[in-house]
Amino acid sequence: MGAFHAYDIRGIWNVDFNREDAYKIGYFLPELLETGKVLVGRDCRLSSPEIHDALVEGILDAGADVYDLGLTSTPMVYFATANYGFDASVQITASHNPGNYNGMKVSRANALPVALDSGLGQIKEWLESGRPTPVAEKRGNVHEMEIMDDYLAFMEQFRGDWSNLKIAFDLSNGMSCLFARKVFGEGHDYLFDTIDGSFPNHEPNPLIPANVQPLKDLVARQGSDVGVIYDGDADRVMFVDDKARFVAPDLVIALMALYFCDEKGAKNPRVLQEIRSSKAVGEFLSRYGADLHTWRVGRAFAAPKLREIDGLWGGELAGHYYFKQFFYSDSGLLASMIVLRIVAQLKRKGIRLSEMIDSMSNYRNSGEINFRVEDKKGAMDAIRDHFLAGDKAEAFMDFDGYRAEFDGWWFNVRPSNTEPYLRFICEATDERVLSAKIEEATRIVEERFGGHRV
Repeated sequence: MGAFHAYDIRGIWNVDFNREDAYKIGYFLPELLETGKVLVGRDCRLSSPEIHDALVEGILDAGADVYDLGLTSTPMVYFATANYGFDASVQITASHNPGNYNGMKVSRANALPVALDSGLGQIKEWLESGRPTPVAEKRGNVHEMEIMDDYLAFMEQFRGDWSNLKIAFDLSNGMSCLFARKVFGEGHDYLFDTIDGSFPNHEPNPLIPANVQPLKDLVARQGSDVGVIYDGDADRVMFVDDKARFVAPDLVIALMALYFCDEKGAKNPRVLQEIRSSKAVGEFLSRYGADLHTWRVGRAFAAPKLREIDGLWGGELAGHYYFKQFFYSDSGLLASMIVLRIVAQLKRKGIRLSEMIDSMSNYRNSGEINFRVEDKKGAMDAIRDHFLAGDKAEAFMDFDGYRAEFDGWWFNVRPSNTEPYLRFICEATDERVLSAKIEEATRIVEERFGGHRV
C-alpha cells in the first residue's frame, strides 16, 4: 500500500489506498494508541464521507467508541484532541493535494503527531501481513461532537483590532470556509468562500504560484493592505503584501516577534525554524535575543520539537506555524490572526507590510528547486562535498539533508520522503553568487547522476 509516508497516510483514493484499508486502519488504531475512544474529523473532499464511514466502522468493530466531529479543519481536530483529553484522533484529509487525493493525519495524546516511525509503520505492517480483524464482542458507539463554539471562544484571546485594514481572503473552497467570516467579519473581500471538495477554482496549495494569482489580482485591484490564503484543511496559511507580492513564509516566523515580543513582552523567546529557513530569520530575531532552534521539516518533527524546547512559536517554509498556546500545534487561523494584528499595528505607525518585509532581508533566494534523480543520496553527498571543498563553512547541519552556511551565502539539499526528488535551496546576498551556486549544483545532478530539474 503506497499511502504510508513519513508524516501521515496520504495518496490517490482507490489507487494508493481503498475502503478496506481505511477500515483496517480504524480497526488497528485503538490497539496502537491504547485507547477505547477515538476522535474523528474530516475535510470536504468528495471521497471523505466514504473513508470516514469505513474508518469509523473499523474503530467500532475493534470495540472502541468514536467521537465524531463531522466536517472540520485539521487544527480543530488538534484543538479537540488536546483540549478534551483524547488519546487518539484522526483527521481525514489530504491537506493541500489535488481533489483526487485523500488521507489521514493521526494524533495521540496532547495532539502529538503519529508518524511512520512512531506508530503508522506498525499499522502498515499489520495491514501488509494480513492480520485478522475479528469483530469485538462489544462493539463501540458513535458520539457526535460539536466544538465550533469552544474553538472560536479559545481563539478569541488572539483577536486583534484590524478594523483599519482592507483584507483580501482566498479560502480555497476548503475548511477555512467554516470559520473565516465568523472570525474576520463581512467587511472584507473573500474569494472561493464556499466549501467544495472538488476545488473548482484552484488546487488548495498556496505554494504553487498559479494558485495564489487570483488573490494577488484581488489585492492589486482592491488596494488591499494584505492578502490571506489558506490551504485545503486550513492548517497552513500564506500571505500577499500590499504590493500584491507573495510573502516568503519563513520571514513570517520572524515577523511574529512583533506580536510575541513587542506587543506581549516575551523576553529571549525560544523559537523554532526548519532547515530551509532564510538566514534573515535568525538575523531579525537576534534583535530580540531569541534562542533560535533549527530542526527537520514536517509536523511530525516540528510539533514534538517545539514542545521539547518549550518554544513559544515556530514555523516552516510550507506555511505551517506552531504555537505553544495552541498545544504546540499548527493553526492557519491562529497564524493569520496574529499576522493581521501585526499588519494593523504597523499601519497605525505608517508602515506598510511590504516595507516591513523589505526591511527584514537583503538576501536573494532561489526558492526550492526540485531535481528528479534516482540516486538521491549520491547526488546529495556530491553537492555537499563540492561546496565544502570550495569554501570554508561557518556552520554545517547534517539532519534532514545537509545545510552549510558560508560568508554571504548558504544552501540546503534534502531528499523528498515520498518522491524521487532531490530538493535544493540556496540563498546569497549577491545575485551573481546565487546564480553561480545554482548552476554548480545543477551541473552535478545532471552530468554526474543523470538527473534533471522539474
